[in-house]
Amino acid sequence: MPAASNPVPSPVGDAPPNDADLAVTEFLDHDDESIVRFAEEVTAGSSDDISKAVALFTDVRDRIRYDPHDLSSDPADHRASAILAGSQRWCVPKSVLLSSACRSVGIPARLGFSDVRNHLQSPALAERMGTDVFYWHGYSVLWLDGAWLKASPAFNSELCERFGTEALEFDGHSDALLHAHDGEGNQYMEYLNDRGIYNNLPLAEMFESFAELYGSDL
Repeated sequence: MPAASNPVPSPVGDAPPNDADLAVTEFLDHDDESIVRFAEEVTAGSSDDISKAVALFTDVRDRIRYDPHDLSSDPADHRASAILAGSQRWCVPKSVLLSSACRSVGIPARLGFSDVRNHLQSPALAERMGTDVFYWHGYSVLWLDGAWLKASPAFNSELCERFGTEALEFDGHSDALLHAHDGEGNQYMEYLNDRGIYNNLPLAEMFESFAELYGSDL
């Protein structure tokens, strides 16, 4: 399957899936042998799209340990194949990997973005970012059983345990978005602003926003 061209994509919202939601792009490069092999291995034994999506979500969540401290603006580092190899470990690339792997096994997939406030952000990251707001938090949007479902594979189980929260579980029937409260009832993640749903990664637009909102030190 040839790669689609990669202009800054327009939000596609909740429209039914189309060919673009299975297409290979610069970033969702699921024609790469490593992504094909990864998706096949993780979904081996899964009998339907829901079980495949759940298996891929859980694997991506815990295989790629979340790390927001080393962001690259190089497009090559945001291809699913590079992410699988460990190039980037924050929420957006993890969602790129999940969406690409889902497309690889025939599940239509998109990328969603929101601004979220992390009420339990580490002091070091807060000082670096100058805010507790994570702009362009990324998650996957998957077409399962006739509906689009949102699933955020950002935080691996080990990290969640360290912060006293339960790891997000995705059942393939309802959204799996970041927890509003931690295990002790403290406010955790607060969704502030919806930035839309895309069928490709708007990387240039994201980093233009980062430069404006975070400055050049991110």
